[in-house]
Amino acid sequence: MTQALDQLTDRLGYRFRDPGLLDAALTHRSVGRRNNERMEFLGDALLNFVIGRALYDRCPQAPEGVLSRLRANLVKGETLAAIAVDLDLGRCLRLGPGARKTGGHRSKSILADALEAVLGAVCLDGGTEAGTAVVQHLFADRLANLPAAGELKDPKTRLQEYLQARAALLPIYRLEAVTGPEHEQRFEVLCQIPAAGVSFRGVGSSRREAEQQAASLALLSVSGG
Repeated sequence: MTQALDQLTDRLGYRFRDPGLLDAALTHRSVGRRNNERMEFLGDALLNFVIGRALYDRCPQAPEGVLSRLRANLVKGETLAAIAVDLDLGRCLRLGPGARKTGGHRSKSILADALEAVLGAVCLDGGTEAGTAVVQHLFADRLANLPAAGELKDPKTRLQEYLQARAALLPIYRLEAVTGPEHEQRFEVLCQIPAAGVSFRGVGSSRREAEQQAASLALLSVSGG
Protein backbone atom coordinates (compact mmCIF):
# COMPACT_ATOMS: atom_id res chain seq x y z
CA MET A 1 0.00 0.00 0.00
CA THR A 2 2.89 2.37 0.78
CA GLN A 3 4.16 2.13 -2.80
CA ALA A 4 0.66 2.73 -4.16
CA LEU A 5 0.27 5.81 -1.94
CA ASP A 6 3.66 7.15 -3.05
CA GLN A 7 2.64 6.72 -6.69
CA LEU A 8 -0.68 8.43 -5.99
CA THR A 9 0.97 11.47 -4.44
CA ASP A 10 3.41 11.61 -7.36
CA ARG A 11 0.50 11.72 -9.79
CA LEU A 12 -1.26 14.34 -7.68
CA GLY A 13 1.87 16.46 -7.64
CA TYR A 14 1.52 16.96 -3.90
CA ARG A 15 3.24 15.48 -0.82
CA PHE A 16 1.25 15.42 2.41
CA ARG A 17 2.78 16.80 5.57
CA ASP A 18 0.15 14.84 7.51
CA PRO A 19 -0.26 11.42 5.82
CA GLY A 20 -3.19 10.73 8.13
CA LEU A 21 -5.29 13.19 6.15
CA LEU A 22 -4.72 11.24 2.95
CA ASP A 23 -5.52 8.00 4.75
CA ALA A 24 -8.82 9.47 5.97
CA ALA A 25 -9.63 10.75 2.47
CA LEU A 26 -9.23 7.25 1.09
CA THR A 27 -11.46 5.63 3.74
CA HIS A 28 -14.96 4.79 2.49
CA ARG A 29 -17.95 4.99 4.80
CA SER A 30 -18.29 1.20 4.66
CA VAL A 31 -15.24 1.03 6.97
CA GLY A 32 -16.91 2.85 9.84
CA ARG A 33 -17.68 6.22 11.37
CA ARG A 34 -14.27 7.69 10.56
CA ASN A 35 -14.54 8.08 6.82
CA ASN A 36 -14.05 10.55 3.97
CA GLU A 37 -17.53 12.09 3.70
CA ARG A 38 -16.66 15.41 5.40
CA MET A 39 -13.54 15.79 3.27
CA GLU A 40 -15.62 15.00 0.20
CA PHE A 41 -17.84 17.97 1.08
CA LEU A 42 -14.82 20.26 1.31
CA GLY A 43 -13.27 18.95 -1.90
CA ASP A 44 -16.51 19.43 -3.80
CA ALA A 45 -16.65 23.09 -2.73
CA LEU A 46 -13.01 23.64 -3.70
CA LEU A 47 -13.45 21.92 -7.04
CA ASN A 48 -16.48 23.97 -8.05
CA PHE A 49 -14.76 27.23 -7.15
CA VAL A 50 -11.43 26.49 -8.85
CA ILE A 51 -13.03 25.18 -12.03
CA GLY A 52 -15.49 28.06 -12.04
CA ARG A 53 -12.69 30.62 -11.72
CA ALA A 54 -10.62 28.89 -14.41
CA LEU A 55 -13.56 28.96 -16.82
CA TYR A 56 -14.30 32.60 -16.01
CA ASP A 57 -10.72 33.50 -16.93
CA ARG A 58 -10.49 31.27 -20.01
CA CYS A 59 -13.86 32.16 -21.54
CA PRO A 60 -14.24 35.96 -21.19
CA GLN A 61 -17.07 36.11 -23.75
CA ALA A 62 -19.10 33.16 -22.47
CA PRO A 63 -22.43 33.96 -20.77
CA GLU A 64 -23.33 32.56 -17.36
CA GLY A 65 -25.37 29.69 -18.79
CA VAL A 66 -22.50 28.41 -20.93
CA LEU A 67 -20.06 28.72 -18.03
CA SER A 68 -22.42 26.73 -15.81
CA ARG A 69 -22.75 23.95 -18.40
CA LEU A 70 -18.99 23.83 -18.92
CA ARG A 71 -18.40 23.53 -15.19
CA ALA A 72 -21.08 20.85 -14.82
CA ASN A 73 -19.41 18.87 -17.60
CA LEU A 74 -16.02 19.09 -15.90
CA VAL A 75 -17.08 18.29 -12.33
CA LYS A 76 -19.66 15.58 -13.04
CA GLY A 77 -19.16 12.18 -11.47
CA GLU A 78 -18.17 10.50 -14.72
CA THR A 79 -15.30 12.95 -15.25
CA LEU A 80 -14.11 12.66 -11.66
CA ALA A 81 -14.20 8.86 -11.83
CA ALA A 82 -12.13 8.94 -15.04
CA ILE A 83 -9.51 11.12 -13.36
CA ALA A 84 -9.51 8.80 -10.34
CA VAL A 85 -8.87 5.84 -12.66
CA ASP A 86 -5.97 7.72 -14.27
CA LEU A 87 -4.55 8.24 -10.78
CA ASP A 88 -5.08 4.53 -9.96
CA LEU A 89 -6.85 5.81 -6.87
CA GLY A 90 -8.97 2.67 -6.53
CA ARG A 91 -5.89 0.67 -5.53
CA CYS A 92 -5.45 2.91 -2.49
CA LEU A 93 -9.04 2.88 -1.19
CA ARG A 94 -9.88 1.50 2.23
CA LEU A 95 -13.19 -0.33 1.95
CA GLY A 96 -15.34 -2.39 4.29
CA PRO A 97 -15.67 -6.14 3.64
CA GLY A 98 -18.98 -5.79 1.78
CA ALA A 99 -17.74 -3.02 -0.50
CA ARG A 100 -14.52 -4.93 -1.22
CA LYS A 101 -16.41 -8.09 -2.07
CA THR A 102 -18.59 -6.33 -4.62
CA GLY A 103 -15.72 -4.48 -6.31
CA GLY A 104 -16.14 -1.09 -4.68
CA HIS A 105 -12.67 -0.02 -5.81
CA ARG A 106 -14.09 0.07 -9.36
CA SER A 107 -17.33 1.88 -8.52
CA LYS A 108 -17.59 5.19 -10.36
CA SER A 109 -19.45 6.87 -7.54
CA ILE A 110 -16.97 5.71 -4.88
CA LEU A 111 -14.02 6.79 -7.03
CA ALA A 112 -15.54 10.20 -7.77
CA ASP A 113 -16.33 10.80 -4.09
CA ALA A 114 -12.86 9.69 -3.04
CA LEU A 115 -11.21 12.08 -5.50
CA GLU A 116 -13.19 14.97 -4.01
CA ALA A 117 -12.16 13.81 -0.53
CA VAL A 118 -8.50 13.75 -1.57
CA LEU A 119 -8.82 17.32 -2.83
CA GLY A 120 -10.36 18.25 0.51
CA ALA A 121 -7.45 16.58 2.29
CA VAL A 122 -4.93 18.56 0.23
CA CYS A 123 -6.76 21.74 1.17
CA LEU A 124 -6.64 20.85 4.88
CA ASP A 125 -2.99 19.84 4.70
CA GLY A 126 -1.56 22.64 2.57
CA GLY A 127 -4.23 25.30 2.39
CA THR A 128 -6.46 26.57 -0.39
CA GLU A 129 -3.48 27.47 -2.57
CA ALA A 130 -2.21 23.89 -2.53
CA GLY A 131 -5.69 22.54 -3.26
CA THR A 132 -6.08 24.96 -6.14
CA ALA A 133 -2.75 23.87 -7.63
CA VAL A 134 -3.73 20.18 -7.53
CA VAL A 135 -7.11 20.85 -9.18
CA GLN A 136 -5.42 22.89 -11.92
CA HIS A 137 -2.88 20.09 -12.43
CA LEU A 138 -5.50 17.34 -12.67
CA PHE A 139 -7.80 19.29 -15.00
CA ALA A 140 -5.15 20.97 -17.16
CA ASP A 141 -5.81 18.91 -20.29
CA ARG A 142 -9.58 19.14 -20.00
CA LEU A 143 -9.47 22.90 -19.44
CA ALA A 144 -7.21 23.26 -22.48
CA ASN A 145 -9.65 21.27 -24.65
CA LEU A 146 -13.08 22.55 -23.69
CA PRO A 147 -16.04 21.33 -25.78
CA ALA A 148 -17.86 23.75 -28.07
CA ALA A 149 -20.95 25.42 -26.60
CA GLY A 150 -23.23 23.40 -28.89
CA GLU A 151 -21.90 20.13 -27.45
CA LEU A 152 -22.72 21.06 -23.85
CA LYS A 153 -26.45 20.39 -23.87
CA ASP A 154 -27.18 16.92 -22.58
CA PRO A 155 -29.30 14.42 -24.56
CA LYS A 156 -32.41 15.02 -22.43
CA THR A 157 -32.30 18.74 -23.14
CA ARG A 158 -31.67 18.26 -26.85
CA LEU A 159 -34.47 15.71 -27.13
CA GLN A 160 -36.90 18.03 -25.37
CA GLU A 161 -35.94 20.97 -27.59
CA TYR A 162 -36.28 18.82 -30.71
CA LEU A 163 -39.80 17.73 -29.75
CA GLN A 164 -40.85 21.21 -28.62
CA ALA A 165 -39.78 22.68 -31.95
CA ARG A 166 -42.22 20.27 -33.61
CA ALA A 167 -45.04 20.90 -31.13
CA ALA A 168 -44.85 17.24 -30.10
CA LEU A 169 -45.60 15.80 -26.67
CA LEU A 170 -42.58 15.72 -24.40
CA PRO A 171 -40.90 12.41 -23.47
CA ILE A 172 -41.90 10.48 -20.36
CA TYR A 173 -39.20 8.86 -18.22
CA ARG A 174 -40.04 5.89 -16.03
CA LEU A 175 -37.73 4.09 -13.63
CA GLU A 176 -38.02 0.39 -14.44
CA ALA A 177 -35.56 -1.24 -12.04
CA VAL A 178 -32.76 -0.66 -9.55
CA THR A 179 -30.39 -3.57 -8.95
CA GLY A 180 -27.05 -4.21 -7.26
CA PRO A 181 -25.52 -3.19 -3.90
CA GLU A 182 -25.91 0.37 -2.63
CA HIS A 183 -22.45 1.55 -3.73
CA GLU A 184 -22.73 0.05 -7.21
CA GLN A 185 -26.38 0.21 -8.20
CA ARG A 186 -27.64 -0.28 -11.73
CA PHE A 187 -30.60 1.82 -12.87
CA GLU A 188 -32.87 1.00 -15.80
CA VAL A 189 -35.05 3.76 -17.23
CA LEU A 190 -37.61 3.75 -20.02
CA CYS A 191 -37.97 6.85 -22.18
CA GLN A 192 -41.34 6.97 -23.93
CA ILE A 193 -41.92 9.20 -26.97
CA PRO A 194 -45.73 9.62 -27.19
CA ALA A 195 -45.65 11.29 -30.61
CA ALA A 196 -43.85 8.34 -32.19
CA GLY A 197 -45.35 5.59 -30.04
CA VAL A 198 -41.92 4.17 -29.22
CA SER A 199 -39.83 3.62 -26.09
CA PHE A 200 -36.10 3.43 -25.44
CA ARG A 201 -34.31 1.79 -22.53
CA GLY A 202 -31.26 3.30 -20.83
CA VAL A 203 -28.98 1.79 -18.20
CA GLY A 204 -26.53 3.58 -15.92
CA SER A 205 -24.93 3.81 -12.50
CA SER A 206 -27.41 6.57 -11.57
CA ARG A 207 -30.95 7.39 -12.58
CA ARG A 208 -29.72 10.50 -14.37
CA GLU A 209 -27.15 8.55 -16.35
CA ALA A 210 -29.77 5.99 -17.38
CA GLU A 211 -32.19 8.75 -18.44
CA GLN A 212 -29.48 10.43 -20.49
CA GLN A 213 -28.64 7.18 -22.26
CA ALA A 214 -32.29 6.51 -23.05
CA ALA A 215 -32.74 10.08 -24.29
CA SER A 216 -29.67 9.75 -26.49
CA LEU A 217 -31.08 6.61 -28.13
CA ALA A 218 -34.46 8.29 -28.56
CA LEU A 219 -32.93 11.39 -30.13
CA LEU A 220 -30.88 9.30 -32.53
CA SER A 221 -34.05 7.49 -33.62
CA VAL A 222 -36.53 10.36 -33.96
CA SER A 223 -34.12 12.86 -35.51
CA GLY A 224 -32.15 10.47 -37.66
CA GLY A 225 -28.94 11.45 -35.89
